Formats: sequence, C-alpha cells, structure tokens
Amino acid sequence: MPIHAILTDIEGTTSSISFVKDVLFPYARRALPGFVAARGREPAVRKWLDAVALENGGVCQDSVVVEVLQGWIDQDRKHTALKALQGMIWADGYKSADFTSHMYPDAAPALRQWKDQGQRLYVYSSGSVPAQRLLFGHSDAGDLTELFSGWFDTEVGGKRERDSYARIAESIGLPAGEILFLSDVVEELDAAREAGLATVLIDRLDDYPQPREGQATHGHTRAVSFAQVEV
Repeated sequence: MPIHAILTDIEGTTSSISFVKDVLFPYARRALPGFVAARGREPAVRKWLDAVALENGGVCQDSVVVEVLQGWIDQDRKHTALKALQGMIWADGYKSADFTSHMYPDAAPALRQWKDQGQRLYVYSSGSVPAQRLLFGHSDAGDLTELFSGWFDTEVGGKRERDSYARIAESIGLPAGEILFLSDVVEELDAAREAGLATVLIDRLDDYPQPREGQATHGHTRAVSFAQVEV
C-alpha cells in the first residue's frame, strides 16, 4: 500500500536519548519539590499528586509523593501521572529558556519534506502529549508543531502492545498499511507490524554505537537517519 501518514517516536528517533536522560529527567527531578510546594493546590496538579498518593496507600504528605515521583524518574517509569507532572515542569523550563530540545539535524528537514509531499505526520511517545508539543515547539530547529496532524501518548496504550497501534490507525482514519511507524525500539516496531503498520527501525549510531543488523532488526527495514527513509 502507498504510505499516506507517518507516525514517529521521539527519544532515539527524532531526538537523542541523552537529551531526555541527561537534561529533561534531571531538570524535573531537581524542580519537583519547589514545583509541588508552589503549585500543589492547583486542580490540574493536585489531580496527579492524589493519584500517586492513592497508588501508594492513600493519604500521603506531598513530601512523600515527591520522593515517590523522584524514584520513578530514577527508574524511568512510564507512569501517566509522572509524565503529566514532568510535562508541566518542562513547560516552565522551556518558557524560561533554560534549555531547548535536541533534534537530529536530518529530522526536521525530512519532516518538512514529507509534509510538503502531502504526508500526514503524527507523534507517538511515552511522554505526555503536552510534553511532546513542548519538545517540538522549542527544538533546536525551531517550532515544528505545525507539521503534525496529531499526537498520541500512553493513554492510547503501551508502545509494545499491538492494540495501541490499531487504535492509532482508527483515530487517524487510514488503513494500518498506509501508516509508516518510525522507532528505535524493535519491540515497538514488532507490535506496530502486528497491527498492520509499515515500519522502519531508526538505528542512530549516536544512540546505538553497536549497529543492529541481520536478525537484530527482526526483519524491519533499517535506517541510520531520516534521510534514508523512503516513503
């Protein structure tokens, strides 16, 4: 089938894994206590703090909730409440120009080219949709948000689950075979292929010094940059 939409991962795909691990996560970890103290009574924040407290036995002091969240950051836990709170903290960091998000040099030109060619572009990441918008809105390559037609996070389902990609295809409104998924994680690509999507493994040498070739690709087309992706 011809491809009419491209669904892309972020970390390790459009952007380096080190940016998330070495910049965003430590920033959120440091800022959490002050953020909760200053904004913990706001309904949008309280909702997620209470969700964490409930998951940890009910009534907890905010200081305990902060310690739990910091532990989850250290564990790289993909928890919706953590992702939502991190997104709010990162929003403050972006607005204060404390950092801009890393974008691989080949990513933005390819995304613009595909958009100009009539492809519909979408993002699917474990980070929350607000965090995704912030990352693409404050990137090294400028504001890229207008390139995208939609955004998906783990509220649609886990990234290694076939049904998540089936739901995304249904939401996009295209047959699964007309959607190309780009990711650096083979298990995510496996799940997408099971749902009928076309797939390309993005195997960036900066993130994966040991190339994944042969059986390690699980049969997915491999590219080391977006410039090698044929649509």
